[in-house]
This record gives sequence, C-alpha cells and structure tokens, in this order.
Amino acid sequence: QVQLVESGVELVQAGGSPRASCAASGRTFSSYGMVMGWFRQEPGKDREFVSAITWNGGSTYYADSVKGRFTISRDNAKNTVYLQMNSLKPEDTAVYYCAGTRGLEIRTSSSEYNYWGQGTRVTVSS
Repeated sequence: QVQLVESGVELVQAGGSPRASCAASGRTFSSYGMVMGWFRQEPGKDREFVSAITWNGGSTYYADSVKGRFTISRDNAKNTVYLQMNSLKPEDTAVYYCAGTRGLEIRTSSSEYNYWGQGTRVTVSS
C-alpha cells in the first residue's frame, strides 16, 4: 500500500515561485522503479499532465504549458517529490495531484498511474 500526501502551496500572486511537495509512505512503497508525476485539474475539466520524473531523477518530462517555468525533482532518501513552480500565471490555478506508478520510463497519461494523493489547491491571483 502506498500513500501520497501533497503540501506546500495555496494562494500565491502571479509571478510567484512556490514549491509543492509530495511525501510518499506505505509498507510497499519503494522509490526504486517508481515513476512520479504531477497532474492538475480545474473544475469541469479533465486532469492534465504537468510533469514526471524517473525513479533516479535521470529523466524528466514537462507539459508544454509549464516547460521552462516548472521543475520536478525528488529526494529518495526522504521519499519526497517536489514541483518548483516559477513565474506562475492565473491559468496555472488548479488542484495539483501527485501520482506514482511502477516502471522505468516516463508516463504522461493519468490512466497509467496507480497511486494518487488527495491534491493540493493552487490559486494564482493576478
């Protein structure tokens, strides 16, 4: 069993640079072979991919909408994944979800992830 808990961001002004965190735990959790991703969802819209990172941090991938502004990273010693968000825009407002899936390659589809956090709301004011 794997638990993911997001934290770190609530209300921020446009142009801000907050960092979201995702702490993983559980009897069956192991950072090895666990791809971690961030998704976001606005009310009435589908959940969309934001970023993902392989288990050792050797490979990362970003949606075009956040490329160059967001950075994903992980600290396997702490079982934690981070999403550094820079130059935030009002259109980045959404609930951000941390997700995990076993494998060695990047996954960008939400259907490929087995473990999900409860989400953390990010509201960007203009």
